[in-house]
Amino acid sequence: MNGLLRSGSSRWRRSATLVLAAGWTHPSSAAPSLAPLPPEGFRLLLLQRSSNQGFMPGAYVFPGGVVDAADRSADWLRLFAPHHGPPRFGLGPELPSHPAFPVLPAAEPDTAAEDGAALPDDVAFRICAIRETFEEAGVLLLRPRASPAAARHPGRAFPLQEGLGTWRDRVHRDPHHFLRLCEHLDCTPDIWMLHDWNVWITPFIQPGGRRFETIFFLCCLREPPPTYPDLTEVESCQWSSPLEATENFISKEMWLPPPQFYEIRRLENFASLSDLHKFCLDHVLEGVERWMPIYLLTADGQIVLLPGDELYIEDSDFIEESMSTGKKTEEIMKEGKKFHRIVIYSTYVYNIHVTVQSVYKHVYPKTYVLNKSHLL
Repeated sequence: MNGLLRSGSSRWRRSATLVLAAGWTHPSSAAPSLAPLPPEGFRLLLLQRSSNQGFMPGAYVFPGGVVDAADRSADWLRLFAPHHGPPRFGLGPELPSHPAFPVLPAAEPDTAAEDGAALPDDVAFRICAIRETFEEAGVLLLRPRASPAAARHPGRAFPLQEGLGTWRDRVHRDPHHFLRLCEHLDCTPDIWMLHDWNVWITPFIQPGGRRFETIFFLCCLREPPPTYPDLTEVESCQWSSPLEATENFISKEMWLPPPQFYEIRRLENFASLSDLHKFCLDHVLEGVERWMPIYLLTADGQIVLLPGDELYIEDSDFIEESMSTGKKTEEIMKEGKKFHRIVIYSTYVYNIHVTVQSVYKHVYPKTYVLNKSHLL
């Protein structure tokens, strides 16, 4: 078995996503129609992608996008100085290195590092996630340059100011303008509020398709900031608790891709924003898990296999193709015991089966099985 990528493979790009969780202990002007208060005490920011987008049109996703050369620019060093700089920019100890499958080729040219990778990935990917959240949802996560870097408590979004809409248009046209905006405000991107969460790699769907290696960050805010969809890539913004998002998915009010559904179900493990934030702080030295799902095509559906599942195979054959079987989904489920999988019955019907524990002390979602009436 080997994890090296073969030639003639998919087009790979590197990207960053931000899971934004906001405390919700009282009714908020950010979403006044949402009532009653969620039992989890927090809601997540979900964006509906434009129906004109070529990748996952209409899906509800977390903010994020492809890393740009501007996110790695050496000019950021001047802005972070003198308080923060290489090698870690105040982010704490370097994360432990875990065995990685698969080994991916270099990113496409438009995501290549500028000036010899002036910023480490830990910083550049955070800048990307913050920039994209501003572009797509109008939420700005900045910190005054002279303020300390510690993020021991949930933070706040940068307050709205006159002229930010014009800056947002500039950043959308050219990501280099995000650095200029930060210079104008005498702030830095608040990279210290973003906690490493997970890495998802787009599974094989079809030959030559666009695929991404995406690092997910999680950020806890004390209260939800106002949101403003850009109406180009994003049609609408919605704050939903994990339970609300699940119910909206089942009722076909929103469509969630499997990774988003998995992460939302995972986040339902946390009873409050403070519990979630504490977990992020306590888990910081464990590192992140890096997953490339493998699709198993059954006679009547699909099973998304994740690392740790008894059918998951770390073999380069399945980087560029799916598994398949003539058996029905229920036959496959009855034969197994060691599960880490998402069973897809239809566009709006997913079950999650988890009987394994995280090797690196992360939290996995609980097994989630819909009533059989939903399968009809």
